[in-house]
Amino acid sequence: MLTLVYHPDYLLHRPPDYHPESPERLRWIEEGLKEAGLWERALHLEPRPASEEELSLVHTSEHINYVASAWREGRRWLDPDTYICSHSYDVAKLAVGGVFRAVDEVCSGDERIAFCLVRPPGHHAEPDRSMGFCLFNNVALGARYAQRTYGVGKVLIVDWDLHHGNGTQAAFWDDPSVFYFSVHLFPYYPGTGRADERGKGPGEGYTLNVPRPRGSDDDAYERAFRERLLPEARRFRPELVMISAGFDAHRADPLSGMEVTEEGFLKMAEMVSEVAKEYAGGRIVSVLEGGYHRSALPRSAVAHLKGLLS
Repeated sequence: MLTLVYHPDYLLHRPPDYHPESPERLRWIEEGLKEAGLWERALHLEPRPASEEELSLVHTSEHINYVASAWREGRRWLDPDTYICSHSYDVAKLAVGGVFRAVDEVCSGDERIAFCLVRPPGHHAEPDRSMGFCLFNNVALGARYAQRTYGVGKVLIVDWDLHHGNGTQAAFWDDPSVFYFSVHLFPYYPGTGRADERGKGPGEGYTLNVPRPRGSDDDAYERAFRERLLPEARRFRPELVMISAGFDAHRADPLSGMEVTEEGFLKMAEMVSEVAKEYAGGRIVSVLEGGYHRSALPRSAVAHLKGLLS
């Protein structure tokens, strides 16, 4: 069975002006899952807010205090891309806590596949700063929570968002217990994610970036997964798989320069599921990142879930 994590309070993180990362994104996905019959058949989990102590599993106290102070002072922007409103700090902690609840379920419950419909997104948030629409790094915190709470030794994070997940890379740069794989448009925002960025010290070789040129399509992404991810994942032998599930590489997305379709997301999810079944007991926590097109986003989210459930 599929597990879904969602809460209507995720809609309270609202931009002060037009912004692509809007509450409507979650409404679109909910509609798409209902049309596909997935919403009603899923196990629904109630998220809880993460504590500031839990946020410190990845983030510095200075960063946590900075976001909290900006929220209390009523600031509207943390940087030119990243907005906050009167609810944002609480919603961001609830997003992180939603990922924790998904980890709880796949690591100790009866279910093995969870999708977290959370916002704000997270993979650009570095240990010491917010950026790129992201306040706290949901996926990185989920990986650390799994390790601390359930003794998970090795976590594989697969990031197929259009943009490189600089924050997730930074969180595990020197850590061999988390393997970070990203396929993304390059050169492009945030400017990181070159193929020669492989980690350092004991973490060298546990970051694998596959930068792709503008116009890359389903076949290019499938090759990246089959030829680059699968061999490394099998060497790594993860005990838990997490996905930074951004859908802004879709050909219709307003931020995209790629040509990925729903079929591409389906195929990528099938390959991730293959790894999870082989080494991690099928345990997968997928976490929403980007994706901003009214119809392409829900179609892509549904396709990736069908791939994970196959």
